[in-house]
Amino acid sequence: MEKEDLNPSKEKKKKVARFGIATKGVVYVLIGGLSAWAAFGSGGKKTGSDGALKFLIDQPFGQVMLWVVTFGLAGYVFWRMYQTFGDPEDEGLDAKGIARRIAYFVSGIFYMFLIYTAVQLLVGSGGGGSGGGNESMIQKLLEKDYGRWLVAVVALLFLGKALYQMFRAYSGKFKDKLKESGMDEKKQKLMINSGRVGYTARGLVLGMIAYLTVRAAITYDASKAGGTKDAFEFIQNEFGTIVFGIIALGLLAYGVFMIIKASQRKMYF
Repeated sequence: MEKEDLNPSKEKKKKVARFGIATKGVVYVLIGGLSAWAAFGSGGKKTGSDGALKFLIDQPFGQVMLWVVTFGLAGYVFWRMYQTFGDPEDEGLDAKGIARRIAYFVSGIFYMFLIYTAVQLLVGSGGGGSGGGNESMIQKLLEKDYGRWLVAVVALLFLGKALYQMFRAYSGKFKDKLKESGMDEKKQKLMINSGRVGYTARGLVLGMIAYLTVRAAITYDASKAGGTKDAFEFIQNEFGTIVFGIIALGLLAYGVFMIIKASQRKMYF
């Protein structure tokens, strides 16, 4: 049985990290929910992380909610950077450990950019579209010597992340570090099902982003690349609205899983 650490400083850090993980879940609930609504309802919209933040600020008390989300995302960045440099889970310095810590760092950087977008919205500076950041990055890479090959490397990184999401889904690795023993049967079933469905959907979307990135490299056209919203557009156009809607619901399930994970994850500080 895990021994409780009553150190006040560590307990505060754990609360910040849990708040951050839950906030990431809320963002994915918005992405999946809005996109599924667009597929199966008369509202909603295909969207990525940036679009989810824009939707939030347009709601009643939107600025207050977006400030809460911004602080939550900062908590998530704190957790990722602590995992990278503090190594609380003893990933180590072998090849596997370094790879995992680099992945934590890249995740933290991504959410730092998302915080920047949120702050832009809060101060009235707008912000780019959900696919614009990726397209802009691809454009800059294509302008460099050997730019096509650099973009191909980015595509391989997306593909590797996509395959890893699938591996986590079907190997059960997504349950690592979760305190299943303290969960009732209903909550445990929800956690397992939402995790498996969510990681599968996330893997499929990342796979589509990898394909779009390869297409940009082949054609030297950054506009053919994109993020989550563009991946949804491609899925709907190529495979139909039903498939798009199911994958969107999968991302919603991933958000639910992250919210459950926030309270059940074993935290090491």
